[in-house]
Amino acid sequence: MGTTKIDRTRVADTALRLLNELGLDGLSLRAIAKELDVKAPALYWHFKDKQALLDEMATVMYRRMLDEDLPVPAPQNWQDQLVAYNTGLRRALLRYRDGAKVYGGAKFTGTDHADGLEGHLRTMVDAGFELWQAVRTGTTAYAYTMGFVSEEQGVRPMPDQRREGFDIGERAQRMARYPLAAAAGSEIFDHYDERFEDGLRLIVAGVEARYGVR
Repeated sequence: MGTTKIDRTRVADTALRLLNELGLDGLSLRAIAKELDVKAPALYWHFKDKQALLDEMATVMYRRMLDEDLPVPAPQNWQDQLVAYNTGLRRALLRYRDGAKVYGGAKFTGTDHADGLEGHLRTMVDAGFELWQAVRTGTTAYAYTMGFVSEEQGVRPMPDQRREGFDIGERAQRMARYPLAAAAGSEIFDHYDERFEDGLRLIVAGVEARYGVR
């Protein structure tokens, strides 16, 4: 061990791959070093602690989203831009076990996000928003997306998995005394794609009504 050459990109790529196997709680610098066939202290040359690594992982996730999950060219109106960005973000996060936990609160290690942010804010300002209104619109949609994916991954750690205890039929039987709440289970714990898009459109409609900009 200890002879393999590593860099930040290789460490982050390896960490994201291991994330799907181990989850965030099981992901450690030691596990990453073992996978890379180096000694753990070698990683501290690139990352001072686990949070620094998570910041780089989130940055890589964002770059991959730009390459794979956003429409090109971007939609022209602010409504479709908002929906497209957050739909792409959800898709990117769902590729990784605990993706929302890694991404939430991370500090990007580059300025890759600035170009897209500047463009979207410009679209909204040109449409008639004050800058603060544009920012609140974007951060509200982002918070919705992060919360939605966090809850979704609590039920489905990966898109093809479902945690034990979230069987909709069993839940309905257990709550039979509460017919509306029982019937709501299929809506609360399923139909994620449709519910997510509908929620984004509710936010768009609320923004239009609140700020009077269409």
